[in-house]
Amino acid sequence: MGETVPMLSFQVRVARVYEPAGPADGTRVLVDRLWPRGVRKGALEFSEWCKEVAPSPELRTWYGHAPERFDEFAARYRVELEAPARAAVVARLKSIARAGNLTLLTASKDVSISQAAVLARVVGGDGGG
Repeated sequence: MGETVPMLSFQVRVARVYEPAGPADGTRVLVDRLWPRGVRKGALEFSEWCKEVAPSPELRTWYGHAPERFDEFAARYRVELEAPARAAVVARLKSIARAGNLTLLTASKDVSISQAAVLARVVGGDGGG
C-alpha cells in the first residue's frame, strides 16, 4: 500500500489514487496539480483537491520522477512549500491530520519518490524528504 508517516495518535499516509479507499484512510486529499488519468471525477473517493500545494510545473518537469533527482527535488519542493499560499494549505493539512488520519492521494507510480511523500513528511512534522 502507501507510505505512512506516524504522528502522535494519527497517521499521514500516502496512497495512489488507483488504490481503493480503506477504513484507516481518514480524510483523503488529492495533492496532484493535474487530475489523474483514467479516473472519473465521480469515482474517486476524496474530501478535497489541494492542487495549490503541488510542486510548480517547472519543478515537476525538471524532476520527471527520476529517482536520482529525488533528494534535490525534495529540497526544492520544501522551499516551494514555504511560500505563503502553499504554507497556508500545509497548515490546513496539519490541522486535518491532528483531527484524525490523513491520506494524501497522488497518481505517481512510485509514491516513495513522489511529492506526496515529501508533503507527508512536512505535514507530519518531519521536514525530511
